[in-house]
This record gives sequence, C-alpha cells and structure tokens, in this order.
Amino acid sequence: MKIKVIIADDNSFIREGMKIILSTYEEFDVIETVNDGLEAVEYCKTHEVDVALLDVRMPNMNGVEATKILSEQTKTKPLILTTFDDDEYILDAVKNGAKGYLLKNNDPERIRDAIKSVYNGNTVMQDVVLDKIKSNLIESKPESKIDTSLFTERELDIMGLIAKGLSNKEISKQLYISEGTIANYITSILGKTGLQHRTQIAIYYLTGRVY
Repeated sequence: MKIKVIIADDNSFIREGMKIILSTYEEFDVIETVNDGLEAVEYCKTHEVDVALLDVRMPNMNGVEATKILSEQTKTKPLILTTFDDDEYILDAVKNGAKGYLLKNNDPERIRDAIKSVYNGNTVMQDVVLDKIKSNLIESKPESKIDTSLFTERELDIMGLIAKGLSNKEISKQLYISEGTIANYITSILGKTGLQHRTQIAIYYLTGRVY
C-alpha cells in the first residue's frame, strides 16, 4: 500500500517540483497539491491522507495553523518543510503537533526517508532545526525551570542528552546502557510529562515548559 501524500506550498515551482520528485518513488502516491494551509485542511478533512507536507509561510492559513487543525481533527500527520527564515514558527509547530521539521534544501532521499518515518509513527527533527530552536530558547531566557524532583538522575541525564540532539544509539554509548533501556526511560519521561515525543522532551528540558 502506498503512502498517500499531499503537498501544500504557495510556490508553484517548489510544489510541483516536489510532486515530480516524490512521484519517482514507488512507495508514495502524491494525491494532491494545494496552495495554502486552508486548502490542505479542507482536503484532508474529506480525503484519506497519510502525510501532509506543509510549507510554513502561506496565504490564508500558514503551515503552523494547518498543523494544529490537522492534528486535532484528522488522522493526517503533518510534516513541516521550513527555511532558516521560518525558525520563529518552529516552537508553535511543535506545540501544534507537527511530526517532522525539515529544511527545504534537503536531498530527495532525506525527504523520502522523513516521510516514511513520520508515516510509521516517528518524529523527525533535523539537527540544524533543533539547533535553531535551542538558540532561540537560550536567547529568550525563559523564566520557568524544569522540576527535577519529578525525575530520576538517569532520566535527567537522558533528557539532557536528548536536548543536545543525541540519538538513542549515541546516548547508549555515552551512558553505557542499552538502547532498549534508554527507550524505557524515555517512555517513563513521556508518561510523567504528558509529552508525545523526544523533540518535546528537548524543548521541555531547555525551557521547563510543556509545549
């Protein structure tokens, strides 16, 4: 069964170019391209769509606003395609339930892998995007702090390493514990915080706020 994808971008060159690229992969069925977030939402409400690729800056409704509605009212998984100029929107995208955040200048294979990963229930956060989030949070100097009493020392260690952008494999090497054990700790952290994925853990660790 092919992954049903729509592409929302107000730049017709990017929109149609992305459609051509994704259509070369047998695992995808690009069923629609639309000009803005409002059209994406309306389409996903009336059609079965697995993953929506959303530009951030679009007329009528931007990608962040569309992400919130898609997350709350449809089964479609939103994946944001962003530029460095859009980093001010990324925190809101996280809060609104975006399942992926990629820069537009990625190789087609990277975008293909991201779509497949999001479809399979994972969250994709490109390192440079996470770095942008961290730099913005540091500059904003949020007042609230993480409540360390909620977590074990090992959980705090893992949260700190997630916030640095390390994968489970990299954390495993640094802490000398198995990836399975790390996954169990992450499940515990998610349960205690009510968060949904590791990107939100990173932001929570850095700000003390639950997005």
